[in-house]
Amino acid sequence: MTLPRRSLFKAAVAAAALPTGALAAPVVARPESAAAGAPPPNGPRWGVGAEGQRKADLGNGLFRNPVVPGDHPDPTILKDGDDYYMTFSSFLSYPGLVIWHSTDLVNWAPVGPALHTYLGVIWAVDLVKHGDRYFIYIPADPKKEGWSIFVIWADDIRGPWSEPIDLNIHGCIDPGHIVGEDGRRYLFTNGIRKIRLTDDGLATDGTLEHAYAPWRYPDDWVVENFAPEGPKLLRRNDWFYLVTAVGGTAGPPTGHMVIAARSRSIHGPWEHCPHNPLVRTSDAAEPWWSRGHATLVEGPAGDWWMVYHGYENGLRTLGRQTLLEPIEWTDDGWFRALGGDLSQPLTAPRGGRAGPSTPALSDDFSRDRLGVQWAFHTEDPEAADRARYDGTGLLLRGQGSSPADSAPLLCVVGDPAYEAEIVLELEGEAEGGLVLFYNPRAFVGIGFTPTTLKTFQFSEELSWMRGANDRRRLRLKVRNIDNVVTWFTSSDEGASWVRNEMRMEVSGLHHNVFGGFLALRVGVYAAGEGRVRLTDFRYRALTGEG
Repeated sequence: MTLPRRSLFKAAVAAAALPTGALAAPVVARPESAAAGAPPPNGPRWGVGAEGQRKADLGNGLFRNPVVPGDHPDPTILKDGDDYYMTFSSFLSYPGLVIWHSTDLVNWAPVGPALHTYLGVIWAVDLVKHGDRYFIYIPADPKKEGWSIFVIWADDIRGPWSEPIDLNIHGCIDPGHIVGEDGRRYLFTNGIRKIRLTDDGLATDGTLEHAYAPWRYPDDWVVENFAPEGPKLLRRNDWFYLVTAVGGTAGPPTGHMVIAARSRSIHGPWEHCPHNPLVRTSDAAEPWWSRGHATLVEGPAGDWWMVYHGYENGLRTLGRQTLLEPIEWTDDGWFRALGGDLSQPLTAPRGGRAGPSTPALSDDFSRDRLGVQWAFHTEDPEAADRARYDGTGLLLRGQGSSPADSAPLLCVVGDPAYEAEIVLELEGEAEGGLVLFYNPRAFVGIGFTPTTLKTFQFSEELSWMRGANDRRRLRLKVRNIDNVVTWFTSSDEGASWVRNEMRMEVSGLHHNVFGGFLALRVGVYAAGEGRVRLTDFRYRALTGEG
């Protein structure tokens, strides 16, 4: 059984019946039935943020997950006095490792990217503070010679950050930092293995060794694979706690899970938590799938929380989103998760101060938002050189011949239903367009040259749909409602619109089909000889309160 998604496809059909150029009203999200795990038909949904984006904070002392919508996987969180900082896997997006800030664990806003040097694919990192210095431990493979763990550091979390230093911890990912009872620093990795660091945290001081054999789930559970990963450690009272993910980060909805162990010493022996698994999607009807990769964090008033990621039911295209769940410490020194399947609003952390959240995505390109909002996702370390702000827009130099080989400029979105539009102007013999892009093998979109209109589906041009064009400047729009996509073009700045005749269903453009652990992102491509000028990007969520 699958949880009924929002009935937004009906809204898409209704919107299609609007007169040409009409703008559809915001869609009200209402479940069609009270399925297991579904919210009450008239219960609160989300708060409303900038541009109608869904917002975790309901404004009444409650919140509803996700706390950071859209593709924000493998969260690593740091409590620093009254402030909280978080970053996520950035994969091939550069600038990368955007730092986010909060003062209440519910409302989050981006600060800026910490990584500007190309390291190849970036998987789950660990953000820590030791003394007065901040560190990010980064698994990467910049030369395609095998994984190693790097580190960058800063005296101010807002930067500047150092150049990456290779720790030469080969064949490892998912670092987790901890200070042992001996006062020495250690990194744990996938496996679950550990290695001692020097006191400055910038080199190793020992050899990699086995640390812990994780708890195993029953053999008949439907999971992806065992894959012990994401070790995050905490010292509380006289115990070290080791929180680990097992079951595989994607695959079946019931795979990923959170387990824990504890020890009096960083060197073990480790005792399995009797409550394992602490978090797991047990039924595909639940609103969040593949929940795992957790870190514990103390709230503003001394209560405790768990931050982890998960896929939204039926919306794997949005990527793994960041979730927040309360925990309680039990009398025997263990802890339990209290959020259930996260289908209902939860009481927000006490004592915090609400800050900015759900930043607006609309962009006039008057200031540099590379890394914070826009990023290239490519193996080309010089990709950022293609983009130049000139005060009136963003100029994107053409590359390749289509979205597949042009490395589009991409933007993460976190709403199940939205519209995005942009003005593109061609210079020289450039080709430009608007796309929904997962990777070069999985994208859809529309584009144009000085003489031709193009449509892309199945990651290739539908040549039989080519149309004539005599404009170098067009406004393009995409409407995505629960993975049903409609495209529009306008030659009069949006006063009227022409709908593309091909509607597309894109629910299959996700990791379980194409790999990569990514999301379907809004993007702009520039191909051919010349440049494309980007101006007036507008975003509007269509998910309403209901």
